[in-house]
Amino acid sequence: MALTTGIVGLPNVGKSTLFNAITQAGAESANYPFCTIEPNVGIVEVPDHRLQKLTELVQPKKTVPTTFEFTDIAGIVKGASTGEGLGNKFLSHIRQTDAILQVVRCFEDENITHVHGQVNPVEDIEVINLELIFADMETVDKRIQRIEKLAKSKDKEAMAELPVLQQIKEALLQELPARSVELSPEEKKIVYGLHLLTMKPILYVANVSEDDLLEGTNEHVESVREYAARENAEVIVICARVEEEIAELDGEEKKAFLAELGIEEAGLDKLIRASYSLLGLATYFTAGVQEVRAWTFRKGMKAPQCAGIIHTDFERGFIRAEVVAYDDLVDAGTMAVAKERGKVRLEGKEYEMKDGDVVHFRFNV
Repeated sequence: MALTTGIVGLPNVGKSTLFNAITQAGAESANYPFCTIEPNVGIVEVPDHRLQKLTELVQPKKTVPTTFEFTDIAGIVKGASTGEGLGNKFLSHIRQTDAILQVVRCFEDENITHVHGQVNPVEDIEVINLELIFADMETVDKRIQRIEKLAKSKDKEAMAELPVLQQIKEALLQELPARSVELSPEEKKIVYGLHLLTMKPILYVANVSEDDLLEGTNEHVESVREYAARENAEVIVICARVEEEIAELDGEEKKAFLAELGIEEAGLDKLIRASYSLLGLATYFTAGVQEVRAWTFRKGMKAPQCAGIIHTDFERGFIRAEVVAYDDLVDAGTMAVAKERGKVRLEGKEYEMKDGDVVHFRFNV
């Protein structure tokens, strides 16, 4: 599934350093604003211990992990919604993403100049969020102007859309994001086409120094957590510089480096999974001697739709899905034993796929 999270932040917060670590793509990283002008796109494997275990059980010819896409977007500045900095170009890049990962500077370093002169992560967050709100306000106002007359003339679609837009406008006027407005699934569909920036789910990444990484927090991180809690957003604490070093290591070297730092898991692994979860994504597996593979799907999707992720013919000619839960398969040791125990089920078109399902699709075209 081609879904992407946009990495945003003020200049010099460690955003491109983080992107380099995520993708090992070597995006330019420099101590001045706008070193990232065109958005860099990188694809990263989603860490999942279950894939390795299935590989051990099945012994396939190859193993293919599922992936997730990150887009590194140029640093925003105050006034972007009115054209400052990269202005509308920056905003258009965010519109093309499905979620926002906002990197916040939570470290002190006199060698890296802060765009506002001092480290204040909450102020940084508010600068970016307000620019997104201002941009959404313009979008909503234009749309309201277009449909008000239609609503007065009893156009059914306009009459349904107008009150939703008015609710969102009221929230924006109070400097609240559009996602803070409680909307029904039908109402969300109404505004989906507007691609509102503040409707996108958000994850805050507190970029700390190596010393503070070992502590797990500092006063800046705590202020970010307090802010995020008000909008039920998650905060991930990382040190982008350390993660960039970790990303260059493999296998035992990586484990040894993490152990030396006193860290059980790389921050990027947590970040990738959090971004994956942010979009309501889950993983199912196919497992055979030719290939063990992880596939990404949206929670709530039914078996035929998930089959279509592999190939459209699988969805078009879907007959049924042969499904076993990951835990049941691992406990059984082999698919044959899992079948003997009655753990392998035949599911039809209405079956809602679960995270960790190991599945074989039956189809006919």
